[in-house]
Amino acid sequence: MPLHWKIDAQQKLATATAEGDVTRAEIEAFHEALRLAGSYSYRKLFDAARGNFVMDAEDLMALGVRMRASHEEGPIGPLAVVVSDEQFEKAAHVLGMLAAAERKMRVFHQLTQARKWINSLPR
Repeated sequence: MPLHWKIDAQQKLATATAEGDVTRAEIEAFHEALRLAGSYSYRKLFDAARGNFVMDAEDLMALGVRMRASHEEGPIGPLAVVVSDEQFEKAAHVLGMLAAAERKMRVFHQLTQARKWINSLPR
């Protein structure tokens, strides 16, 4: 599976790494794991720098809508997203929808910078 994640209740941190072709179903599975773990309020680090999102505009819109709907369920934790230059344009629409939430969010091109920023935030 090209999307791997870990939800750490002790650290209040969810990390996900994309490697290879990532589909809408895989992103939805990750989102469902966050919901089931009750971890929407956790800090999140999503490393998509080596991922290739194989989704069309309809898939991206549906994901954005689903993620925005989760914001109605309670507080949403900060999000650090790492993307390559090539993937930024494709992800920009969904990232824009997520940025509308009342939470901290930053996009990075380097994992070390993203990790430093997310770890500097309160749990």
